[in-house]
Amino acid sequence: MKLRPRIGLTGEHTFTVEAKHAIEFAGDGMPAVLSTPNLIGLLERTARQALVPLLDANERTVGAEIELRHLAPTPVGARVTLSVRVIHAEGSLVNFTVEARDEHEVIARGLHRRAVIRVDSFSRRVGLKGANPAN
Repeated sequence: MKLRPRIGLTGEHTFTVEAKHAIEFAGDGMPAVLSTPNLIGLLERTARQALVPLLDANERTVGAEIELRHLAPTPVGARVTLSVRVIHAEGSLVNFTVEARDEHEVIARGLHRRAVIRVDSFSRRVGLKGANPAN
């Protein structure tokens, strides 16, 4: 890493919930709302983007852990703001608090950990798994 993330470093992303972000089982009276898996993916992306300026050219970050409480539903068409904040960084691991809000309330809160990896060694590791598929 060019720079170690400082405690308090933040990132933010705002988006409008679209049908592609919604639960798959909407219908028959069940409203289309933001799904937890999509929310997690977008929170991870927000944390990843916050770290990009600190990385060397051959480095990326990957999600290593997430603990999330999805507290409230958010319908398609609503605007959501995702916020992440670094709370700890040691070695190759960076820990964040994460929060999501719609226009009315906090819809999710949690913790997220990312690992800084070197693309070349990560690719070799993945390649080894591809070369020897499990039976």
